Amino acid sequence: MSKQEYNFRQETGLVMALAGIELRYLVDTITEQVQGYYISNIYGITKDSILFKLHHTEKSDLFMMISTSGVWLTTVKIAQMEPNRLVKRLRSDLLRLKLKKIEQIGAERIAYFTFEGFGKEFVLVGEFFGDGNILLCNNEMKILALQHSIDVRHRKLSVGLEYAQPPSSGLDIFNLKESDFDELKTTDLVAAKWFGRTLGLPKKYVEGVFEIAGINGKRIGNLLSIEEINKIFETVKKIVSDVVSGNHEAVIVRNETAEVLPLKLGNLEGEVTDVNSFIEGLDTIFTENIIKKGKSVQSTGSDKKIKDLQTQISEQEKAVETVKERSKNITNVANSLFEMVSKGIVSIEDNSAQEILANNNAKLISEKGISLIVIQDEKIKINTKSPLQSIASVLFNEAKKQSGAIASIQSIKEKTEKKLEKFQSKTEAEKDLIVITEIRKKNWYERYRWFFTSDGYLAIGGRDAASNSAIVRKHLEKNDKIFHGDIFGSPFFIIKDAENVPDRSMNEIAHATVCFSRAWREGLYGVSAFWVHPEQVKKSAPSGEFLPKGSFTIEGQRNFIKSETLRLAVGIMPIDDDYVLTCGPPEPIIKKSLCYAIIEPGGSGMAEAAKKIQTEFSKIFEDVTRKIHIDEFVRAIPAGTTQIVKVGMGDSHQKNIIDNEFD
Repeated sequence: MSKQEYNFRQETGLVMALAGIELRYLVDTITEQVQGYYISNIYGITKDSILFKLHHTEKSDLFMMISTSGVWLTTVKIAQMEPNRLVKRLRSDLLRLKLKKIEQIGAERIAYFTFEGFGKEFVLVGEFFGDGNILLCNNEMKILALQHSIDVRHRKLSVGLEYAQPPSSGLDIFNLKESDFDELKTTDLVAAKWFGRTLGLPKKYVEGVFEIAGINGKRIGNLLSIEEINKIFETVKKIVSDVVSGNHEAVIVRNETAEVLPLKLGNLEGEVTDVNSFIEGLDTIFTENIIKKGKSVQSTGSDKKIKDLQTQISEQEKAVETVKERSKNITNVANSLFEMVSKGIVSIEDNSAQEILANNNAKLISEKGISLIVIQDEKIKINTKSPLQSIASVLFNEAKKQSGAIASIQSIKEKTEKKLEKFQSKTEAEKDLIVITEIRKKNWYERYRWFFTSDGYLAIGGRDAASNSAIVRKHLEKNDKIFHGDIFGSPFFIIKDAENVPDRSMNEIAHATVCFSRAWREGLYGVSAFWVHPEQVKKSAPSGEFLPKGSFTIEGQRNFIKSETLRLAVGIMPIDDDYVLTCGPPEPIIKKSLCYAIIEPGGSGMAEAAKKIQTEFSKIFEDVTRKIHIDEFVRAIPAGTTQIVKVGMGDSHQKNIIDNEFD
């Protein structure tokens, strides 16, 4: 799609997309924030919107939405509203890869997202113009998957081809020179029209430039003075600079439509609302658009479901009437056989019998040597040599079978009617329900394994070699104590501010250290953990030796605590006016949670066990549980197989009830 076509569609309200200068700001801003992050999950929201969960071993998770409308960081999660054809392939290729860089292609509304890791590199291309497109390419820009193929005069996009950018047109708005406006001095076009075509800016910027410059954009270009053209040039340069550098105060403008502007462009009509940042505004407006589309998709699906059920009922009603009519006709023919007997007819093959059958819309036929009587297209096998009374008995039995079929169809019809009634009884809000959860800014310790002991002490533990190293190097302080299992493949656990910590808390952390070690995966009971003081942990290897990542040297006395069992609890804990999932020794988890599940080694794999725990929690607190993604359940439990031993309400549930009574 050319810039002229795009601008026409934007002016007519057919599309809402980013301007090239806005994309440059987003690319620069997002690039700065995602350094060192890798892809931990990918969600399909709609067919043209994909949510990427970005994880960092030391920073809070980020969520980046890539849509055919644009790219932005979001603070909300939207449940999937329709299938996305790319998600399965993206998960296969991009999960666990680092987001190496994001770059805009010139001044175009195209961005390259480069992912690398494990000796692989992929480029995700986002085209944010026209209908938009999302493409996955290898490091040689060969297309591996794409949202939709393109075959037009100037380019072709399909799997297996090398990605081709659209032909560039217009000036490079990021490198404007005064001489670029020389054509405006001689053109017969209206100044605003020339401006939009040449610079490829959307209507909102074209109008804003002329309003800020105080020049009528409807004037013919060659009628503008040199001073006026210079003023337009300077205005454009300043707007571009302010947008790209972030020197702006973003606003949301609502009138017939809603859009977000990085800065106030002249006289704005409608409801104008300030927002903290352009990205925040985009998150608001683009999320609204995604939800609106999702509701439309769901509404269409609901209407189709209702129509399908109504059609089924109509067909079932017709089937009942057809079978009733057939049963009646069969009964009439059976009665006509007794009429034949009263008239002295002894064989159904007599000519006079044939006439009576014809009067009742029936006839005798033979197929492959088998005698049949046909009644309203129903073929019934008979013995033509049998007495008429015997043949009538066969027909009466068939009529009874037909009546039985009526009862079966009626039963199915009643079930369908109940389905329809149940579906129609849903309110519009229920039919249009889209689950949206605000992404809570997590506490620093939630990047690791964590829980609060029964005595209220914070314990944090490593999930892998990187986080093992991070908690020791970044969070181990002089008043802490550090734990490690007496087994290869153990995390480090730290209890914070533990100068006078009770034995109960020390035992709980030793227990957690063992449970989150290799002991859980291999079902090794009776393993001990030991604790030491921070000064006993040496972060570098002795001279001439090598320490693997996440490993440290321990010097001096080790204080051992044996763990007799392998048992943990997963619980939903109220914290910071929200609810979070945690896992640790049963006693403190039960004490501080709304609900809990006691788990032991064995049973299902991590994903299946996580689903089971989520399902059990949903039975107790559905509204709270559905806000916690299944990924959080997987992250909470130890590596290996897990089985649920017990599920119940935690002590915090009763406390919440008491607190609410006094609110």
